Amino acid sequence: MNKLRHGALALLLATTTAVYAGLFSTSASAASTAAELDRDARQALQTLYKSNPLALDISKKAKAVLVFPNIVKAGFVFGGAYGEGALLKGKTVAGYYNSVSASWGLQAGAQSFGYAVFLMNDKALQYLDKSEGWEIGVGPTVVAVNEGVAKNLSTSTLKDDAYAFIFDQQGLMASLSIEGTKVTRIKR
Repeated sequence: MNKLRHGALALLLATTTAVYAGLFSTSASAASTAAELDRDARQALQTLYKSNPLALDISKKAKAVLVFPNIVKAGFVFGGAYGEGALLKGKTVAGYYNSVSASWGLQAGAQSFGYAVFLMNDKALQYLDKSEGWEIGVGPTVVAVNEGVAKNLSTSTLKDDAYAFIFDQQGLMASLSIEGTKVTRIKR
């Protein structure tokens, strides 16, 4: 019985290691140049605006938009996600950031997606600029906009510091996990 547990543990460890190796080697090889990130961020926003008119309305009131066009997430019990993006102030790129998260729990699979965080006020922008890495859920209030939230949200009811939209999901990830996402400024 003890050998069986050690064998199962070894298999789990090997599988998790393989998932992480694949995730982070893909992320490292996908590291973009500034021009590629600029292009991808703008294209991702256009995709979001076409599929969600509320995002376009909110963008007109936002001070800036933090766009991550391609986040890759994979896991088997332990998981992780990584992607790079750009901060857009109007049509100007004001900086580059990465998004990193780790998770554990009942999960298996891989997926990619994009997300955009609309920073609505100076408080949110200053926090992003001054923090050594913004852990979403700490600092400015971020509301994840899903279908339920969107039904009760309009540009006249915007009161929170930031609104996040997830879009362009691909792949399959069965997940019930504890996660944290950290956004950190990078050089490009």
